[in-house]
Amino acid sequence: MVNRNSSGGAFKSDDETAANRKLIRPNLSELADRYPTRSFAQRKQVPPEQTNAESYYYLKQMAAKTPMVVVLTDGEKIHGWIEWYDKGCLKVNRDDGPNLLLPKASIKYMYKASDGGGGEGSGNR
Repeated sequence: MVNRNSSGGAFKSDDETAANRKLIRPNLSELADRYPTRSFAQRKQVPPEQTNAESYYYLKQMAAKTPMVVVLTDGEKIHGWIEWYDKGCLKVNRDDGPNLLLPKASIKYMYKASDGGGGEGSGNR
């Protein structure tokens, strides 16, 4: 039943009395659809642990049997070409001596023998 408000011209139903009003709240599932939270797909991707650049370089030098100079951490220079490699070692074949299996931890840097000096001051690092 609809009653006329005593103060004026507004009408209100019996259900809408001042003591019985409910707050209007939006449905939370509708809000979730409208404003999605940050998901894992939107996060910046972590770069891969291994880029395969090292293996590509070794394979290229192995296929061409490129003469290389491997400088060890103690300063010794080993001349030869890379026969094979794995996660922790390089096998270097040499003309003037026995073939060597070098742990990668003992290698300071390496360069192509055709590049000449390849010393510490040259190159981009």
